Amino acid sequence: MGVKGLQYFMDRCCPEACVTVNLREMARQHIVNNLHGCTSTADTNSCTLVVDGMACLCHWYSCKDWVCGGQWKEYVDVLKSWVEAFTSAGIRLVFFFDGVVEEQKRREWVKRRHRVNRDVSKIFSYVKEHAEQPGKDLFCLPSGLATFTPFALRSLGQEVFCSVREADYEIASYARQHGCMGILGQDSDFIIYDSAPYLSVAKLRINSLTTIIYDRQRLCRNIGLTVTQLPLLACLLGNDVVSEEQMQHIKNNAMATYRRNNPAPRSGAPQGQMVLAVAQLVSSFGCREEKQAELVPQSLNVSAPHRELLKKGIGSYLLPGHKDFELVDISSLPSAFEKHVSPEISKACREKHVAAEGFMVYSVVCAGVTECSNSLEDEEDTELLPQAVVYKLCRQRIYGLLLLLGQDGSTVDTPVMREWFVFPGNPLKEPDLVSPFPITLPCDQPSLDLLWFSTGPEVSALRLTAFLSVFDCLEYSELYGTIEDSHLAALCLVTYIVLQVQTLSQEDVDAYLSQAVCLRLKSPQELQQIELPLLSSRAVQLGSLYVRGLSHLLGANTASGCPLSNAALMPWRSFDGRLFHSKYLLAHRGIETNELLDSDLSCLSQFHQLKEKLLETCQKRGRVLQSSPKGPQQSLKPTPGVRYRDTHSGLPLGVGEGWRGRGRGGTAGGHQHGQSWRARGEEGRDRSVYENRNRPWGRGGHRAGGQHFHSFYPDCQDGRPQNTRRPANQSRGPSYPNRGRYQLAPRWSRPPAP
Repeated sequence: MGVKGLQYFMDRCCPEACVTVNLREMARQHIVNNLHGCTSTADTNSCTLVVDGMACLCHWYSCKDWVCGGQWKEYVDVLKSWVEAFTSAGIRLVFFFDGVVEEQKRREWVKRRHRVNRDVSKIFSYVKEHAEQPGKDLFCLPSGLATFTPFALRSLGQEVFCSVREADYEIASYARQHGCMGILGQDSDFIIYDSAPYLSVAKLRINSLTTIIYDRQRLCRNIGLTVTQLPLLACLLGNDVVSEEQMQHIKNNAMATYRRNNPAPRSGAPQGQMVLAVAQLVSSFGCREEKQAELVPQSLNVSAPHRELLKKGIGSYLLPGHKDFELVDISSLPSAFEKHVSPEISKACREKHVAAEGFMVYSVVCAGVTECSNSLEDEEDTELLPQAVVYKLCRQRIYGLLLLLGQDGSTVDTPVMREWFVFPGNPLKEPDLVSPFPITLPCDQPSLDLLWFSTGPEVSALRLTAFLSVFDCLEYSELYGTIEDSHLAALCLVTYIVLQVQTLSQEDVDAYLSQAVCLRLKSPQELQQIELPLLSSRAVQLGSLYVRGLSHLLGANTASGCPLSNAALMPWRSFDGRLFHSKYLLAHRGIETNELLDSDLSCLSQFHQLKEKLLETCQKRGRVLQSSPKGPQQSLKPTPGVRYRDTHSGLPLGVGEGWRGRGRGGTAGGHQHGQSWRARGEEGRDRSVYENRNRPWGRGGHRAGGQHFHSFYPDCQDGRPQNTRRPANQSRGPSYPNRGRYQLAPRWSRPPAP
């Protein structure tokens, strides 16, 4: 986000406004200045740096592996070292993270999501072709990083806030109100705000604590403006409120005038010329008179709608305490579903959200909208459902719990949630309208106020019951207190995935559960040393699916009154991408369970206990978990000069009992049948119902053509492994009809791609 072209201009065309600073020296000077200018002990004894957490994520995540789902233990260690570097210099950190997507910026959000989706498609193509992680040019943050990083920082004793409006605005407001030494981020909007100095996280050298400060005063001297004219400059150039397309005619006219007046432009680059041209236009309006109660100069020739848009854009930069702040409409909207919850619940939702202690509840109760950014999902894999679909029922139950759906048996005036979830094939032209779903409890629906605010053993039992009901795992209440909370959470999550995804196999479950129980024995250093002979695109997607599920566990836990500690639901307690990937490869190779569990008796015992409960629960629901070992993707092309080795035997793959028939009968791309998610998306979403509502979506799909699948598994028919112990017509589990507006038909009801 930010002002179009302004960051480029300062970096490339205005070097005098980019000043290298040492943060230690800057902190000392800040304290000296405060000693002379204020009397507050808190202000004089500390200097605070406000950190834009979202801008830092790609710099914080420096772990080797990202495509496998995240190396979370190592990531927390990186955060710890980063925080300690500032603490040792006497700098207090305050972190802000985006908590909402404002509707006026939804279009920009959607554009970014589509752009990332294109990169995700390239990532999976690369993994399937080379069986390894792509280079930095296709780097993508692990799913859920923005969700769990605030909790990681809080666990390190840091002060963390989640915004209730645009995070840039709240960061600038906090820094101005508290007289902070600076804002650390990477967004040119911080040049426009009349707040603390803007420091670059991209140019930060953590060992020396040096970076670049973008000096707005020097910028203004260079382009001939006053600081009060910067908001108008930002809006005419284009930002998240005023798109550059809407102001294109003004910019074109400004550029034409600039070139007439400057036959030898100061900056040869078009981006630099555009900033100078628009700055020249803004300077021609002169400084606004104090008595003029308008944000946009009358001499600016724009239509009435564009004038109102510019007013809104300029107003978005005015902070509390600014002389024009009263011109901005800051009236807060009431809670979206305030009639469904008590005022105390609405207040608690906001407080939990702001303090980064909860997840999902604020957006549901107070905004009536939820969203989820891009995940690592393969648009060509017809076996695995997108995470948005997998966890839809879970979200519906969370909505039902929060809004007390069905408490009085009435269905009148049922609220509807707006969901903006990114997945392949979803054009994101409008939100999906999703109705809450009442959870089934063995007692009367409890009051949300009772769950959140009351105490006592009976209330604690109700909280646990509500939480387990969201995942249809009430049987697991007997395990509470007998196993670690993180293991209970992992069991609930894997069970839910098995019930929703009919193509999940015994090997997949073994990989999920084995890595969950083995993780506690592994140090970050040991996890880094795990060797992966190759990468599986399917394992990549399953890893991302699990981490997204942890965020839903967190939402259910918050909605239920926190029967489990949030710490138990963190990915570094039950997931490591590299460990999971290794367990996945071993499980699908058919390794003995003892070896899968690192020959550790305690892990083996825990694994069997969890798997036994999972199978028992699935059996009660008619879900038969099948064995379906997967070989490496048929599209695999060996990297020249690289000889992949088996992690167990040490032999090259294809030797002895390694992957059978590796590379035989492969197809470039690995998917001859069926269209991609994106190609099918528009057509599918226009259908009002599934072509067969009693069939699980995508069940029976397989990754490649039958002849190529048979080259790996001879005992197959129609591309699927045969289990002679199961009657031919036996159900593989319950169907889940009417899953919402994701209207892709089952694979066998679509004609094959030409």
